[in-house]
Amino acid sequence: MKTKQRTRKSAVKRFKVSATGKLSHRAKGFRHLKSKKTKRWLRRLKKNVVTKGSYKKSILRMLGKK
Repeated sequence: MKTKQRTRKSAVKRFKVSATGKLSHRAKGFRHLKSKKTKRWLRRLKKNVVTKGSYKKSILRMLGKK
């Protein structure tokens, strides 16, 4: 009997796949030690980041997409 592929719940909470297949997540470094970061830097960290390359492939495998 073949085993079922399981999705990694930690990856589901952190990553989102768009309709076109892009993989996005929140930028790192926004949660604490904000006083030394400039306002410009913090605004940039608020935006979602698009994941690319071999890292994207491994995350999609975790999500059970490919």
